[in-house]
Amino acid sequence: MAETNKIGKDIEIKKKNRLKEFLESEFFFNYKRNIPAIIGTIIIIIFLLMATIGPLLVTQNPYNLSEIQLMDAYKPPAWVDGGEWKFPLGTDSQGRDILSSVVYGSRISLFIGLTGMLLSSFIGTVLGLAAGYFGGKIDSFIMRIADIQLSFPATLIALFIMSIAGRGIDNLLIALTLVGWVIYARTVRGATLSEKKKEYVEAGKVIGLPSRKIITKHILPNVMTSMIVIATIQVGTFILTEATLSFLGVGVPVTRPSLGLLVKNGFDVLFSGLWWASTFPGLFIMLLVFGINMLGDFLRDELNPRLK
Repeated sequence: MAETNKIGKDIEIKKKNRLKEFLESEFFFNYKRNIPAIIGTIIIIIFLLMATIGPLLVTQNPYNLSEIQLMDAYKPPAWVDGGEWKFPLGTDSQGRDILSSVVYGSRISLFIGLTGMLLSSFIGTVLGLAAGYFGGKIDSFIMRIADIQLSFPATLIALFIMSIAGRGIDNLLIALTLVGWVIYARTVRGATLSEKKKEYVEAGKVIGLPSRKIITKHILPNVMTSMIVIATIQVGTFILTEATLSFLGVGVPVTRPSLGLLVKNGFDVLFSGLWWASTFPGLFIMLLVFGINMLGDFLRDELNPRLK
């Protein structure tokens, strides 16, 4: 029992020391002085909270047919004549509360953005490490595929894939992964080519360390900073790509609408004076991507040694 308590205290002390080191680091010092990064972080936290606990706070589940009434269709925002505070941002064609729809839609958009980023970063990093470390035919094959893919706009490739595969979140994630891995592969490959020439890699080869251990234990940690910057910004890019595809009718299914699909549904009546059905979901997309990009810009400046 005494041994267990001692181990627990040691772990707690290490956690406190790490936290203290972080709070005293140059990174955190610069972060505290960077107002855009703080604003971006606050926006991201608000959206994450909205996506996780927001459904418990809104007055309606907009996709539960028993909770919506067609007689409430196209009610304006609460501050406009004819509006009700029951629907602060108004309602859509089905009588669904716009605010509730945005809360539920943000969950889908964030899930797609984060999951797509994780999948593409994993595949791109693995291929980039393999191309940079082993070189030769492996490098040539992976980079030629990347070059061919980069010759086409990413949205066009995703649109082509979705047109063939059909609507659905799974298909959308596959499409985003296939268009998103290239930037990781090229960046990680370049960093790996630089790292493998250093003495610690040569020393590992001399003492007989397997390539797998050299790559995962030594090279990978030294290329992580570039990946973090790309991953942060790519979440916002994927959210916009999903919104574009959903707006074009090849994104998420109608039964699981995202922010992009809400914009599309409202756009059909935008020029009829029912501006709120499309405007508010669009503003939420803009605000979310704006916050992600502000934090991403800070991380790019801090984690990229070439910019220091």
